[in-house]
Amino acid sequence: MDGELDIIATSAFGLEAVVARELEQLGYQPKILSTGRVWFRGTAGDVARANVRLRAADRVLVRVASFQADNFDALFERTKDLPWERWIPRDGAFPVNGRSVKSQLSSVPACQRTVKKAIVERLMRGHATRELPETGVRTIIEVSILENVASITLDTSGDGLHKRGYRDIVGDAALKETMAAGLVLLSVWNADRPLVDPFCGTGTIVIEAAMIGLGLAPGRSRSFDAENWAWIGKDVFDRERAAGHVPAREKLAYTIHGSDVSETALALARRHAKRAGVARHIHFQKRAFADLQSKAEYGCIVTNPPYGERMGEDEAIERLYRSFPEVLRRLPTWSHHILTARLDLEQLVGQPATRRRKLFNAQIECTYYQFLGPRPVTRQERGDGAGENANADADGSVDAATSEASAESWGIAEQSAGGPEAESEPARGAAAHDREHTGGASREQAPAMPAFGGLRDRDRRELDEFEGRLAKRVRHLRRWPDKGITCYRIYERDCPDVPVTIDRYEDQAHIFEYEREHGRTLAQHIEWIDDIARRTAKVLGIDESQVHAKSRPRQKGLTQHEKLDEQGTTLVAHEGGLKFEVNLTDYADTGLFLDHRITRGMVRDMAEGKRVLNLFCYTGSFSVYAAAGGARETTSVDLSNTYLDWAERNMRLNGLEGPRHRFVRSDVMEFLRGHRAGAHFDLAIVDPPTFSNSKSTEVDWDVQKAHVELLTRVGGLMPSGGVLFFSNNSRRFKLDEAALAEVFEVREISQRTVPEDFRNERIHRCWRMVVK
Repeated sequence: MDGELDIIATSAFGLEAVVARELEQLGYQPKILSTGRVWFRGTAGDVARANVRLRAADRVLVRVASFQADNFDALFERTKDLPWERWIPRDGAFPVNGRSVKSQLSSVPACQRTVKKAIVERLMRGHATRELPETGVRTIIEVSILENVASITLDTSGDGLHKRGYRDIVGDAALKETMAAGLVLLSVWNADRPLVDPFCGTGTIVIEAAMIGLGLAPGRSRSFDAENWAWIGKDVFDRERAAGHVPAREKLAYTIHGSDVSETALALARRHAKRAGVARHIHFQKRAFADLQSKAEYGCIVTNPPYGERMGEDEAIERLYRSFPEVLRRLPTWSHHILTARLDLEQLVGQPATRRRKLFNAQIECTYYQFLGPRPVTRQERGDGAGENANADADGSVDAATSEASAESWGIAEQSAGGPEAESEPARGAAAHDREHTGGASREQAPAMPAFGGLRDRDRRELDEFEGRLAKRVRHLRRWPDKGITCYRIYERDCPDVPVTIDRYEDQAHIFEYEREHGRTLAQHIEWIDDIARRTAKVLGIDESQVHAKSRPRQKGLTQHEKLDEQGTTLVAHEGGLKFEVNLTDYADTGLFLDHRITRGMVRDMAEGKRVLNLFCYTGSFSVYAAAGGARETTSVDLSNTYLDWAERNMRLNGLEGPRHRFVRSDVMEFLRGHRAGAHFDLAIVDPPTFSNSKSTEVDWDVQKAHVELLTRVGGLMPSGGVLFFSNNSRRFKLDEAALAEVFEVREISQRTVPEDFRNERIHRCWRMVVK
């Protein structure tokens, strides 16, 4: 075949612009024809060059004809007219593949048979033979019909171009090499920046990145079908392979890092890197994603984390994705590129991507999310004229004063976040596609803020105000420990824009955030909470490790004591001469409600000789106070074994354990309904949650709906003159005094029970009820 050829590089959906830009870099003038097809003109030598050099292309085809094919006769005759004897020898093998899109000839097998028959007739005539054994050189033919136009192509690659030759063992959920290279080329990484794949698996992304950075041709170590064709020949391929073995640079500015939790996968990754000739440029390490960190700056993460299609359970994958903001904010100057089939990634990480692109990983529809960090500072901007690696640390960290020769300088634009879902729009030219999204600029400016995290100026102003207010409160309460009060509230949403409460427990601080709209991303919000903790430690003069911050969105279906963590950070708190175990990390509440400090004192003062009932006892602090006040007996009721055990520990902590103090695991209403009638208790404390559900009960608890029956039944177990303290913290609660009037004399005492350190005077409401 003389002269220039029509050559088509095929690709996965979404990588057409990447392949087009690769061809431009090689000096061609490509045109994106349709989904997965990029056309350019060239010689037989260019066929070899494209096969050896292209990284993101799947195959390189030579188009030998294109014609209208509305029926099988037209398809047969036009195919038979082609000079097949010039391309296929008498003994040549010529399998026919096919596809049809939006065409009258919709049966692909029938189209394949028609083309095969036409070629057979032409070859038998052209080679003057009645036999075509197909035992010789292979020429794969494809008939592709799009909107009734048939294209006949010869596959010069043979095996797909993703088969570079270095991966001889395929691991689980392996990413194709062509897709991995496409991800790297779509990223903002270049050879002067760090690169990490924290879910590297068998190493495909980092191996492809190393080859890109070094300038090693991806097809330098494999064979191609066309090198066996007489009209192209092996020599052009040998020359391209030899050139492809010569690296453009001897080393990268940084060692590329790949990590995974599977030692089996890492063993394969090391094997593949060695076979690819890039092992000394990559460091593989067994490491959980949660442990990811780096001292280097302006690096890139390019990764394909598990997304539940092939491995892992959905719940575990969701937990993993929710951890991304916490982990990735440790790398404030880095950019992050994540391929996943999860359509809810942005919701899980709590922020929109900077850019996104739809891709297909095998048959799985995926999105390539890009979260871009700050643009690296160039030497010119820095103004020192130093070399790129002048400030390299011993561990390989470098002051990344690098050029932005990456996806931004490639100009391959993505759909910006906030717009419609990104399509590759392959029918457009790559350059036009780029200009549309970059305003004609040669590259897109990366944001100045970190990709994950970073505080806004507004946040800093609000936190400065918070710190000043906290310092004022601490000065006001500085003498409380001298009064014997070592556990108290020091801040309670004093500044509206910093809606947290801070309680001091001995030499520790407990911060709890209340949910409200704030406009921060999830990672920024984590950083905001951390800054509150740092400032709290500074004002209190304690170590940051002594500050415990947590938050919880308000959700129906969670009890007030929902478990949040498993750290188990406990200490012994002192109050009223008594000791209590508090947990500052694992639950929304600590185990000791400081707003009931005064109410507990009232109970102790009344408890001597009394039979005391403590319902919804939680960790038993009221029971401990009653026992310390000389109660004849106490009965503590709760549905949770965890809290009953905790209550018993509190009783033992004060040396008050014994048979006179019972701990009953039961639903409170079942306990009351099953208790025999009579005057069994003289003093009762009822402090129920506002709402609660449990697998152990059939009916959800709602204090507003249940309080009348609850209190009436408690009153039925008490003698005339018995006292009941009833409290709850529901802002909407309305006590039905009329329904309770026959049983109790009711008096609200909230103004007496809320301590002065609580700015919110409605932190709880409390009633003293006397049985008639």
